[in-house]
Amino acid sequence: MAKDVVCGMDVDEKDAETKGLVSEYKGEKYYFCAPGCKRHFEKDPEKFLN
Repeated sequence: MAKDVVCGMDVDEKDAETKGLVSEYKGEKYYFCAPGCKRHFEKDPEKFLN
């Protein structure tokens, strides 16, 4: 289980991989519950990592 850094939901990594809801940033993989969360993260990753 991973945590969506945008909304805080728990996310199954395999499910997110299957749905294309994974983003890589600075060598780390981040998993998302929905396309909207992934888009928000990719616009400004540092906002969600600080």
